[in-house]
Amino acid sequence: MRLKDFLLVPVIAIAAAFAVAPEAAAVSAPRLLLNQDFPDPDVVKTAWGYFAFATGTKTTRIPMAGATAVDGPWRVTGDALGAVPAWAKPDGGFWAPDVTQLADGTFVLYFSAASKAGGEMCLGAATAKKAEGPYTPAGDHPLVCEPGDHGDIDPQTFVDADGARYLLYKSDGAPTGPPSAIWAQKLQADGRTFAGARTELLRSDLTAEKSVVEAPSVVKTASRYLLFYSADTFESTGYHTCYATAPTLGGAFVKADGKFLSTDLLGGKVDAPGGADVVDGHIFFHGWLGGGRTARGLYSLPITFPGDVPQLG
Repeated sequence: MRLKDFLLVPVIAIAAAFAVAPEAAAVSAPRLLLNQDFPDPDVVKTAWGYFAFATGTKTTRIPMAGATAVDGPWRVTGDALGAVPAWAKPDGGFWAPDVTQLADGTFVLYFSAASKAGGEMCLGAATAKKAEGPYTPAGDHPLVCEPGDHGDIDPQTFVDADGARYLLYKSDGAPTGPPSAIWAQKLQADGRTFAGARTELLRSDLTAEKSVVEAPSVVKTASRYLLFYSADTFESTGYHTCYATAPTLGGAFVKADGKFLSTDLLGGKVDAPGGADVVDGHIFFHGWLGGGRTARGLYSLPITFPGDVPQLG
């Protein structure tokens, strides 16, 4: 769930009827947790410590890192995905993983991979008995691979207060078709079977988004659902994180009238902050390292939700 298996409860519970502009800048400097390539981070808190998972590299399908404390020290420990799924191209890349724990204790790893059949990105799942894996691919077919989406990526799970589990993800869209959008679909107890149709939460409809909305992450506060998402193209310094709010997970989500994380708002300390995940009072995100476009490091900042509004520092 991007707050995995617990809820954030702010000190002041005010049910906002519309989205509010975020803070103008971070109160404290972002903490660099991993000074190496670790993009699209997903962080999981367990009884044994913290684990993080990232988009793959040339040598690692799903890089994994661990730490005993939320601020680290963090250390990359290996590859979480034990094998290539039967439906996926071995060299097509494995993107933006998410890990969640089911009620029976099983851990499920969701990821994006290129389909052998058509080459488009689809969503898959793998399971393990431990958070660190190794994860075994589940099934011979993708979990999500909608032809009209022109690719499905960035899976993230959310567990609501009633225990209902949802899978969120991005449809890529196309220049001559529907724009990129973020969807949610309820999951059954096995974490791999859908219950009902999917719901569109929001789509790219702002100039600053450059036709891109992706990397969804939902947080439940006292009376609102906050959907964090990234916008613009990830190679650009303009890549940033925004949020939208709604009274229910089904919407309607209203976008805040400003960016939440951006290069400018962070005083240039992080280049193109995106791929956000909120866990244990911290927002984790990636940013380009060394002024180049070859590696994205892992960063974090404290986050609170006074009055159902996210606040950094």
